[in-house]
Formats: sequence, C-alpha cells, structure tokens
Amino acid sequence: MSEQFAIELKGLHKSFREGRDQILRGLDVNFEQGKLTYILGPSGTGKSVTLKHILGLLEPDEGEVWVNGTHLATLRGHERIVFREKFGMVFQNSALFDDMTVFENVAFPLREHTRMGEAEIEREVTEVLKSLGMHGPYDKFPNEISGGMRKRVGIARAIVRKPEILLYDEPTTGLDPYTRITVDELIEKIKTDLRLTSVVISHDIPSALRLADRIVFLDQGRVAFQGTPAEFVRSKVPAIRRFLDADLTSFHSLSIAEKDA
Repeated sequence: MSEQFAIELKGLHKSFREGRDQILRGLDVNFEQGKLTYILGPSGTGKSVTLKHILGLLEPDEGEVWVNGTHLATLRGHERIVFREKFGMVFQNSALFDDMTVFENVAFPLREHTRMGEAEIEREVTEVLKSLGMHGPYDKFPNEISGGMRKRVGIARAIVRKPEILLYDEPTTGLDPYTRITVDELIEKIKTDLRLTSVVISHDIPSALRLADRIVFLDQGRVAFQGTPAEFVRSKVPAIRRFLDADLTSFHSLSIAEKDA
C-alpha cells in the first residue's frame, strides 16, 4: 500500500439478495492522506455501501480494502473492533442520545472506550466544544438546541477521541440554508485545523466544489471520475453532466418559486 493513500479500495464487488442486487462493480478508488474527499453520485449507486466497506461493517464479495496499511480481511473479532477506533463518524441526523445532555453526548465515547478520569474528560469535552464555537451551557438536551448546534455536538463527539480518519454521512441533507452554511464552515475548520483524512458522502454539489480537495463520482457501482473540483466541473462524463444539470435545474426552479412567492 502506498504511504500517499490512507484508504485504498481495490476491485470491490458487492451484491445483496443472493447476488441479484449488484451494488459495487469493481470499485477502484484511493483516498489521499490528510485530504478531504467528497463522494458524489446518484442515489443507489453505492456511496453508503462504500463507506461501510471502509469501516469494515461489510465484507466485499471480491476485492480488497486497505486502511493505513492494514488489509481489513486480516482482522477478526476484537481486532476489528479496535481497528474502528481509528475512525470518527458524523451521522446524517447527528444521532445524538436524546436522554443525554450536550456534555454527556460528547463525553460518551471517552467514558466508554478510555480510562480517562472525570477531570480529564471534562477538559477534553470542553476543549473540543469550544473549538467548534460552543461556549456553554453544556447541560441542555438535544431537543433544547438548534439544528446547527446539534450538528456541532455530533461533530464534537466524532473528533473528541482524535481519530485518524473522519467520515461524514450526508452531513447537509435536509438542512435549511443557514444550517448548511454552518456545517460547511465546521467541515472547513476541521479540514484546516486537524488535517484529518476525511471522506464525505453527499449529494451537495456546491459544498463539494467549495470544500473538497478531491471528488470521487460513482455511477452504477463504479468510479466514473476522481479528481479535483475544477476537473469535475469540466468533466465530459455523461453521468456527471446529467448530475450537474439536474442540480442546476433544481436551483433555477427554487429561485423561480421564491420569486413567485
């Protein structure tokens, strides 16, 4: 495995329902160390399945998954559980515990997976929340804070253990424009401050074009494109042109509707 790449997916094939639903068809893609990569593509083309292979939650029917020099197929049982500690995960809907406060949500992985004392946990949680623009109080519950604040808490929980790789699952889907901007700013801040290897599953083209170091575009379970945002916009791949045109059409339709309102 090249030291340039934190993650390498080699010839991945994956199907479900006894081979009737073929999702990945020889997927080959590399994710550079310390870079932010957006995975774009139509629904059902294998983005989430790819993410689950990176985490080791799914086994490929064929092919290899390498993460930081480790071939995932060689890991079993407890080894795989320990391996997943390399990752931080930001879920689409934040996935906070409703019965825990902001502080307790962020402290949860430290209490579950480390031997830190409470004083050290308090210091780590407070530090990461402040770094993301939350200066208290931390005793509120998720239903008592805004959507943007819930996203901050979800990201804080993902990075509090200082992971090597950060994964985002549709971080801006379903958000209002103001909260989307907030989440983009958080992703950009983490990219600049922590320089983690980050992978974002998304349909959000504007965010990808603004934030990504690299864009990977999936079509029918294969990599149709991987390159810079500028190269993506200039790409002549038909599936990419359709994807970009559809997004542009939606934007124009929304603009017209707003003017008529």
